[in-house]
Amino acid sequence: MNRRDFLGKFFKRSGAVAGAAAVGTAGLLSYYQPRRELYREGGAGSSEELKDRLEIPKKAVVVGGGLAGISAAMELAKRNFDVTLVEASAGLGGKLTGWDVEALGETFPVEHGFHGYFNQYYNLNEVFAESKVGDVFMPAPGYPVLFRDHPLEVFGKTPKLFPFNLFSVLQQSDSLDFFPIMWNFGQMVPVLDMFRYEYERTFEQYDEIDFMTFCRAQGVYEPFFRTVLHPFSDATMNRMEVLSAAEAIRYFHFYFMGSPEALGYRITTRNCMDALVRPMERRLRELGVTILSGKKVRRLVVDGLQVSGIELEGGGAGAVVAEVESSAVTEGAWSSFETGNGMPVLLTRRNGDYVAFDAACTHMGCPVTPDEKSGGFFCPCHAGVFDDEGNVLSGPPEAPLRKLSVTISGRKLLVSMEGGERSEVIECDYCVLASDVIGTRNIVERSEMRQPEFEAQIAGLGIADPYVVWRLWLDKPVTSADYPFYTVAGFTYTDSVSLFSRFQEPFVSWEKKYGGSVVELHAYAIAPEDMQPDGVIRETMLKEMHHMFPETRNAGILYDVYMRQRNFTRWAPGDHAKRPVSETPLENLCIAGDWVKVDAPVFLMEAAVFTGRLAANAICRKEALKPTPLPIVPMNGLFA
Repeated sequence: MNRRDFLGKFFKRSGAVAGAAAVGTAGLLSYYQPRRELYREGGAGSSEELKDRLEIPKKAVVVGGGLAGISAAMELAKRNFDVTLVEASAGLGGKLTGWDVEALGETFPVEHGFHGYFNQYYNLNEVFAESKVGDVFMPAPGYPVLFRDHPLEVFGKTPKLFPFNLFSVLQQSDSLDFFPIMWNFGQMVPVLDMFRYEYERTFEQYDEIDFMTFCRAQGVYEPFFRTVLHPFSDATMNRMEVLSAAEAIRYFHFYFMGSPEALGYRITTRNCMDALVRPMERRLRELGVTILSGKKVRRLVVDGLQVSGIELEGGGAGAVVAEVESSAVTEGAWSSFETGNGMPVLLTRRNGDYVAFDAACTHMGCPVTPDEKSGGFFCPCHAGVFDDEGNVLSGPPEAPLRKLSVTISGRKLLVSMEGGERSEVIECDYCVLASDVIGTRNIVERSEMRQPEFEAQIAGLGIADPYVVWRLWLDKPVTSADYPFYTVAGFTYTDSVSLFSRFQEPFVSWEKKYGGSVVELHAYAIAPEDMQPDGVIRETMLKEMHHMFPETRNAGILYDVYMRQRNFTRWAPGDHAKRPVSETPLENLCIAGDWVKVDAPVFLMEAAVFTGRLAANAICRKEALKPTPLPIVPMNGLFA
């Protein structure tokens, strides 16, 4: 779209003519304002005659205790379903979950990382309101972007009115002066084209290319690319080079270009578990939901086109989970293997006897690795430590690693489950599968659904590159930081910095008492060519923090929690068309999670809650119950 076409379309659509009066201008602006909408579900029809609740409860099982599972369970329980929520880890919350660490003579809460709660998280905010989370938020003072070789840019709250919201971004930036942009208007046309987001057209045109290629091919104005598009798109937890351009355009439509809420978000003044997850869990229990935490689902029990129940993992089956060549295992050294269904296994020989463990951490299922420091095992996701017998030494895990049996068959080692609890089956009338990508893939693979197209869609789901969260207790304050949170650009690893001692208790009080600071460094998505041993990553990120805040060069690290994880959804070029939708070929099974294919403009946490409610609505329709209205930002961009 060239400048003449853009301006012509602008004035043609609005009916403006040269010399229009101020009233006409006001009408023009009003016509172009993004407005909150309600999502129109296919086949929803009128809900006037539908019931609010079931007269006789039916059993529903929700697999996964993250935001998708919590929202689905909450909506179904409100409709008088007898709901059981099953979560593999010890607590609910998914990526919002947290745990305590004992450090420096105190108990501190730790979580996956910093979270911002944007005003357009309509469905998530309704779940928070339903759960009475209370006054646990504070408005973020701004959205600063800290560059390696460029002055700080700070984007504060912008006006809600278009085009003043866009002008406000330009006004706030030293790199985006209005007149140079007008001079280089041709390079801004692709950005203006992003205001034309329209689901079908956008994904048809742009889903097969990555966002970096899109920006370079379109010749996007370099200062805008460097200052806004690159650092903001990194927050998808997918690198621009492997992020679908269509998903990126939807992302910017949701967060800014099509949002009625401007660039406003909140942060929590307490840790996520106390502020958000526990109130949601209390509300679920008030609604009668049975919560089974620390329980892993092995498979769905499928009868024809129905799910009749879920089978929980038990230890008494004695089934062989892996066959390993005996020559691959040596005396005194741990060898890592992965079973066909993705289960990690650790094997060694001790005094001629073989010893094996299920290497999935009992906290959230991340694979543990041998730890030279303790002689046992370490979970890099959440800093859990086990001894060489699998017993918990420190960190969030509460249960020991599961020991496996090893028998010798010729040159093969047969690894199987040791005796223990029998597998348990929980029957259901409806099921919502709302676990993360890896959990969903494993469950579906073991479920014998006989639905090859759906199973291929699930198997094709991907996860993004690994990310790192590193929280440090420093013995000196970070005096040069004016904001509690920074997006960071231009460094090898660090993509954001959060100063927890500026906004969240008990870290605020700890800083006042001891004069130190608590800083969290994030690496959103580490490229394969940048993947190094954790020691190298830590050393590099430490140098990057010293570059950003020079006074930290003289600060000592009193305590730290380093976590390397890989569990965010991948949004690569071409993925979208192959994703499964919420309703499945099995009549009583729905799926939920930010990885589910939807046409609504939602992303990250809001996408998880939206799809959880969408799954509950699909079940409600089957029982002639009123669906829950689903608020969204506008379906289409301003110039669609």
